[in-house]
Amino acid sequence: MNMQILVVNPNTTASMTETIGAAARAVAGAWTKVVAVTSSMGPASIEGYYDEALAVPGLLMEIAAGERAGAQAAIIACFDDTGLDAARAMANIPIIGICEAALSMASFIAQRFTVVTTTERSLVPVEGLVQRYGMAGRARVRAADIPVLALEDPASGAIGKLRDEIARAVEEDRAEAIVLGCAGMADLAHRLQAEFGLPVIDGVGAALKQAEALIALGLSTSKRGAYASPLAKPYRGMLKSFSPGAVAAE
Repeated sequence: MNMQILVVNPNTTASMTETIGAAARAVAGAWTKVVAVTSSMGPASIEGYYDEALAVPGLLMEIAAGERAGAQAAIIACFDDTGLDAARAMANIPIIGICEAALSMASFIAQRFTVVTTTERSLVPVEGLVQRYGMAGRARVRAADIPVLALEDPASGAIGKLRDEIARAVEEDRAEAIVLGCAGMADLAHRLQAEFGLPVIDGVGAALKQAEALIALGLSTSKRGAYASPLAKPYRGMLKSFSPGAVAAE
């Protein structure tokens, strides 16, 4: 069964999209085509509520374009699950956020696990997602004090900080597994798993395999209730082109 899965980086840093796309392709089945795209507008990285809000319009445009081009599922490659609910309401294909996917995957293999994210400002948003997804009794969230873009700079010391925080999670949290709390960490999972001797989950890979499963099972987002298609109404000003139906038709 041939599949086409869209992976959207909702920030505007193309080099990060390359890392994300490579991580998705590394676990994709031979029958799966991964299309990785970078948002054409918005912040260079998503760190906090303000960045997240302004990343959503560009994200929705990429998902709508991907669906028109034949994508059978889409992955939002930001651990904040940026714009996830809006995308599910807009699209007619399954939409998966990498935080939800990673937490679900971790729950299959560990009773207690720790999410290691980037900076302190991401801590509360990710803790909110842990609560939303029903994992508050099993998951702790830690911040490694790493700006997102520092993950691409070998001289930044970011990887060392990440390792140190994982070591503390194993020692202090008694973590049985680690969830990497940023899409920019997607290429580190196997290396860190071998180093620490416990499961390390990358949300991009977890989301890709779950997208394949949904396509194979013929399942998509319910259009009853919360994710029903948006009601027709005019949008004004800079958001005029986002009025319901306009994005999908472009």
